[in-house]
Amino acid sequence: MVQPEHKPSMRRQCELFAVCRSSLYYEPEPVDEEQLELMRCLDELHLCHPFYGSRTLTLELKKQGKPVNRKRVQRLMHLMGLESVAPKPNTSRASPEHPIYPYLLRRLEISRVNQVWAADITY
Repeated sequence: MVQPEHKPSMRRQCELFAVCRSSLYYEPEPVDEEQLELMRCLDELHLCHPFYGSRTLTLELKKQGKPVNRKRVQRLMHLMGLESVAPKPNTSRASPEHPIYPYLLRRLEISRVNQVWAADITY
């Protein structure tokens, strides 16, 4: 416990709280107007076309005359929490908790009409 009349140095306080000293003095840079304007345009485009990814948004911004590259658009999308609603990779992978049902007709010899019926109820 630190006594009120004994104030340890900044170095010691940082050691006690396991905080890096450089983070103690860090002041974040303010966001400039150009970046705020670009973020506003990204937000408008995303509201109109939520299925656009960073590549298409970059092309749309270039059509509007805003010189941006894809990495900047990706960084701003991540900062703003924007994400395309298009299907992501591996959407057809089965869930590990889902049971795997056996194929009951594997060794059955189908020799007459109407012996086996099937129905598809996926949709």
